Amino acid sequence: MPRVSQEQAKRNRQRVVAVAATLFRERGLHGVGVADIMGAAGLTHGGFYGQFASKEALAAEAFDSALAEERRGALDALIANYLSVEHVRTPGQGCPLAALANDVAREARGSPLRARFTQGVRGLADLLADLTKGARERRRQRALANLATLVGAVILARGVDDDALAEELLHAARAAATA
Repeated sequence: MPRVSQEQAKRNRQRVVAVAATLFRERGLHGVGVADIMGAAGLTHGGFYGQFASKEALAAEAFDSALAEERRGALDALIANYLSVEHVRTPGQGCPLAALANDVAREARGSPLRARFTQGVRGLADLLADLTKGARERRRQRALANLATLVGAVILARGVDDDALAEELLHAARAAATA
């Protein structure tokens, strides 16, 4: 079987990471296997370990990739986008903090994925603080409260089996975060 070029190997790795970022957010860390990811990427299972040390290593890289997709902008626009029905209905394209919080909470302390998640929380909190007006310490506290409100509202809206209640949760969180 011919070997792929370094450039093709790089493209394959990027495709696997992108597919994994989507699938992990849709199905959770333990709801998708290496074979599922490689198949969805259009590659064979055998090529996985030539690219990644483990599924956990891929999960950490996929998490970083998903975080990099987060949109930047004005605070009100960021909140409106985050607390949208579209974000709730498309977890595979949304924030990995909301999609993977429960799975990451079950990971061992000190695991690479938990470290990435912590960095992601800090990064989003810093972004929210930068977009908030006021004294530095007040901005930080407000940003942390808004982050908890945003992520919590999306998690709850995804979990309920009532579209009206899901929209109420999003509306209430939007009102609290923009007050």
